[in-house]
Amino acid sequence: MTRRWLAIIGVGDNGLASLTPEAQALLWQAETIVLGERLDGVLEGGHLPGLKRVLNWSGGFRETLQEVLKLRGTPVTVLATGDPMHFGIGATLRRYVSADEMAVLPSPSAFSLAAARLGWPLQSVAQISLHGRPLSHLNRHLLPGARILALTSGVETVREAANLLVRRGFGASVITVLDHMGGPAERITAMSAEAFATEAPPISEFNTLAIDCAADGPLLAPVPGLPDEAFVHDGQLTKREVRAATLSLLAPFPNALLWDVGAGCGSIAVEWLRCGMGTQAVAIEARAERVTMIRTNAETLGVPDLQVVEAPAPEGLEGLDAPDRIFIGGGLTHAGVFEDCWAALKPGGRLVANAVTIEGEARLADLRGLHGGELTRISVSRGAPVGRYCGWKPLMPVTIWSVTKGESA
Repeated sequence: MTRRWLAIIGVGDNGLASLTPEAQALLWQAETIVLGERLDGVLEGGHLPGLKRVLNWSGGFRETLQEVLKLRGTPVTVLATGDPMHFGIGATLRRYVSADEMAVLPSPSAFSLAAARLGWPLQSVAQISLHGRPLSHLNRHLLPGARILALTSGVETVREAANLLVRRGFGASVITVLDHMGGPAERITAMSAEAFATEAPPISEFNTLAIDCAADGPLLAPVPGLPDEAFVHDGQLTKREVRAATLSLLAPFPNALLWDVGAGCGSIAVEWLRCGMGTQAVAIEARAERVTMIRTNAETLGVPDLQVVEAPAPEGLEGLDAPDRIFIGGGLTHAGVFEDCWAALKPGGRLVANAVTIEGEARLADLRGLHGGELTRISVSRGAPVGRYCGWKPLMPVTIWSVTKGESA
């Protein structure tokens, strides 16, 4: 059995006093101690033996990580805040160290402490990190009646979040800032986002942000089929009804990677990521002005992690991780696009392609003959003014082909 040489211990705001006897034993038996952010003073008064080596992530993450990995097999203890596996260093180190080499001893997370202070059922609360991450991650969670708990990078994160809430029409939302939870300097401050944006009260840098969203804010639901006007676009947009049908065929699942090929304004990739569950997406688009639209939509709709490749397909597909799902919204009739996509798709993966032209439909029919799959044609009409009355205005019909790699034709 592999020796557990790496201990990762969560520390509360009251320092070493928060540690269990087991955690204290692992700490003092270690030959090397690695300190996390905001824990520089945690060892003061701890009678640390002089022979111990102390590293700090502030010396540079990659450099410190390499030093830690060189110590594999010797007792190393990493001190972190709260729960190291919840947006913490433990989750990061797990990418480099196997689970059976690690012993993780968490303290209550900031999310657990905040929920306890506020009386919020934690299972009904969005838990996100804005610590060292774009504030636009918050956008995806702004829904009437939603409750959000967010880790922050400090005072400035809270101020920017209050201003964002006001801009998005959620100024009446109540924001609560919880400082130094579990420590002697604990303090809780609550007020409306609008009031906070106007005159921010004093808060500490070490805080957790809670947001109780006002019920009168705009509703951009997390299910696929956002209104067309939610996107910046130039008319080349998978329309709402077709987009919802397309996403249902793509069938998002946890941690799945989507390629959105010929992405246009990125509506499919954006909605894929808004499904959550750790989904990932790459938008491949050749036109620079549309790439700008994709990035704008990703920020505005709360999925700034969308990877964008500015290049035509199939050239832009080179070097990308193999996808679980592929959507081809543009370029299907271009030489090599389908072939390279199909070759890259994981076995059991699914490809969905849409066509609005006769040439595109002919290509889909040929591909179905070769690979099987299912063809669907969607015709949508929307009510529109006809003088003093209302009539139906048809949109262009869309043909959708969906196919799973490995199914018999």
